[in-house]
Amino acid sequence: MTEKALRLGTRRSKLAMAQSGQVADAVSQVTGRPVELVEITTYGDTSREHLAQIGGTGVFVAALREALLRGEVDFAVHSLKDLPTAQHEGLVVAAVPVREDPRDVVVARDARKLTDLPRGARIGTGAPRRMAQLNAYARTHGMEIETVPIRGNVDTRIGYVRSGELDAVVLAAAGLNRVGRIDEVTDFLSVDTVLPAPGQGALAIECTADNAELVAALAELDDPFTRAAVTAERSLLAALEAGCSAPVGALADLLADGQFVKEMRLRGVVGTTDGSTLVQLSTTGPVPETHEAALALGRELATEMLAQGAAGLMGERAQ
Repeated sequence: MTEKALRLGTRRSKLAMAQSGQVADAVSQVTGRPVELVEITTYGDTSREHLAQIGGTGVFVAALREALLRGEVDFAVHSLKDLPTAQHEGLVVAAVPVREDPRDVVVARDARKLTDLPRGARIGTGAPRRMAQLNAYARTHGMEIETVPIRGNVDTRIGYVRSGELDAVVLAAAGLNRVGRIDEVTDFLSVDTVLPAPGQGALAIECTADNAELVAALAELDDPFTRAAVTAERSLLAALEAGCSAPVGALADLLADGQFVKEMRLRGVVGTTDGSTLVQLSTTGPVPETHEAALALGRELATEMLAQGAAGLMGERAQ
């Protein structure tokens, strides 16, 4: 008799289905059980409002979490950057698999790079974080650009460029990789130009905390380095008290000496969307061995950023 299939809750977008399908295969391999996808519509998928207006982070996650808690699905896959930073009672992130490319990329007309865009180029993105850094980059490099807020899936966003409505759009490399469209990228943005969203390129596999057997099985897919990095990034975000509508970028990367990983560097940025003011700092320390050490790394950098004026840049905090 074959074992009962595990039910994986997923959003319905092409990207969510692609990444859930990849996780389903991996989970099937470690558990020896079939995995079936259960499609769930979230408020973030049906609302046409801008992300900042509908509550930012969490709008894509709530419906999946409710299905988990009701027992309609056994586990769920989220893009880690969509997960609220606060721990959800009764649920556990059992695995954070190896991270995809965390960078942002440009898809532009005429195969142009960011630096080749015409004067006054209209660049579409849904993220204030990207707007802040692109506008700051343009200011310091004598470029004239206009950032245009957009929403929609990968097809919709790239469609704005194909139709000529926009000169370029900025997207996450990881998403394009997962849906097999990375060849449409015209420029990979260095993290020195645009720091990604905290957790960008990483997935979170979540299940109920009381399902010990499943928690243990899913843990085999966990990558400790990725988990330490995204924990530090999200700790920075939480300490800045910023939802995903705030223009915060963060990236923790590992600094290796030959074969051995010696240290972790955490970089953070927060700024006004027009790019006129950015607070950008980094810190380097030993690779965190524990969850608490990773949290501390993020908190320390956030404290320094707040001391340098980050608090006043984030809308929500400014009095």
